[in-house]
Amino acid sequence: MAATSHLCRVWRGGELRKLQVSSCQLLPSCANHSAHAVTRCPPLLSRRFSASAQHCSYMLTPPQVNSILKANEFSFKVPEFDGKNLSSVLGFESNQLPANAPIEDRRSAASLLQTRGMLLGVFDGHAGCACAQALSERLFYYIAVSMLPHETLQEIENAVESGRAVHPFLQWHKHPHDYFSREAQALYFSSLRTYWQELLDLGCPGDQPTVSEALVSAFKRLDNDISLEAQVGDPNAFLHYWVLRVAFSGATACVAHVDGNDLHIANAGDGRAVLGVQEPDGSFTAHTLSNDHNAQNEDELTRIRRDHPPSEVKTVVRQDRLLGLLMPFRAFGDVKFKWSIDLQKRVLESGPDALHENEHTKFIPPNYHTPPYLTAEPELTYHRLRPQDRFLVIGSDGLWETLHRQEVVRVVGQYLTGVHQQQPITVGGYRVTLGQMQGLLLERKARVSSTFEDQNAATHLMRHAVGNNEFGTVDHERLSKMLSLPEELARMYRDDITIIIAQFNPHVLGAQQS
Repeated sequence: MAATSHLCRVWRGGELRKLQVSSCQLLPSCANHSAHAVTRCPPLLSRRFSASAQHCSYMLTPPQVNSILKANEFSFKVPEFDGKNLSSVLGFESNQLPANAPIEDRRSAASLLQTRGMLLGVFDGHAGCACAQALSERLFYYIAVSMLPHETLQEIENAVESGRAVHPFLQWHKHPHDYFSREAQALYFSSLRTYWQELLDLGCPGDQPTVSEALVSAFKRLDNDISLEAQVGDPNAFLHYWVLRVAFSGATACVAHVDGNDLHIANAGDGRAVLGVQEPDGSFTAHTLSNDHNAQNEDELTRIRRDHPPSEVKTVVRQDRLLGLLMPFRAFGDVKFKWSIDLQKRVLESGPDALHENEHTKFIPPNYHTPPYLTAEPELTYHRLRPQDRFLVIGSDGLWETLHRQEVVRVVGQYLTGVHQQQPITVGGYRVTLGQMQGLLLERKARVSSTFEDQNAATHLMRHAVGNNEFGTVDHERLSKMLSLPEELARMYRDDITIIIAQFNPHVLGAQQS
């Protein structure tokens, strides 16, 4: 099916903007899950959006708003020993707010048990939730295996071969709603074991990879396994269909590894990691630790054009999208941007009947001449943590589309410290302080202040992301309307939002720095 262009409208940065997008259908199981498909843009509606659509929403009460915002919140505090926290990470808090039904974002957090440190990750799916789901279950295992020394890998292989118990790689920190696909665990373990067997064959005793090497290797190998599993298939019909769903959908990944003062960020796509740095005057500034891999990144445009012949310079990126379709320039899965046309046809011909009935699987991107066009290789950033580095925010692009990184850091910093900077703001051309505005906001504060006692920093940030007004404060009326939009309209105003906020221990960072 040829891609068709549609004119969509989407809420961005406080105004309704028009976007030219291309349509294509989805895998059957995700057809109702992701109206924006591989375009990473607002959904294609059968009718033109009109201003009256916003009146479909109704006013939620503050308790109802809280119930929605807090439904997926999670927090973890690093245990203390003898009354002291010896970790550079005090703990983390996370939350998710769906716009798609069901949500296509996923999150993961785990402590490494056979090495050191903590892993935190946000995965933003598109064309369905399957690929992001697979990443949330698998990527941290690949990272853990990649970091192990040769001798430990050999001990693990010997234990598995002899049927002995293997010490766990990870201690997961999961919300009760975070799903695990039990049916695929045997397949996932088999692929992981093949990976560490190859690491043993290629390595030598005494080998110890660096964190950066391990992260890059894990990202690339998992994406390769996702592709290979879809090509090989599975005798089990459900698993065969599942591995194809994972491969034909896609997901970006932004992962942090924290160990003492060492912070590594591995990013593939348009998720983002931002550090909150506290200045001597108590204010907070944002230090970005990742680059978005999209058309706004000149280095990415240069890389993609360099990887393909000059004859494709005008077609490889069109309308700020890869081949005119895909917003992120790096992602897992998305084999329609990686496999040859012949391979796609062969895999689909041997696949379940449900795939044959779906137009998306038959669709070949326009000007598709020299695949692969997409990679899951991450861009690595290293930062040595200092006492003034107070927290890290990892978020899917749904967060960064609604709030500037400096505003994100201000909101989180003030929440964690309980200090609100009395900085002048401009209203209608006049400069007033927040104290002078108190009378204007008194009625609203009296109505909702008792419900704004968030116990989770990610929930507090999400409240601002959805309900912020021009004064930088939460407008309950706006928040209520945004949260009460019906599913078919919610995606027009915002994307799924996933947030992880890790808080650092300045005392430990200072002691380790000296």
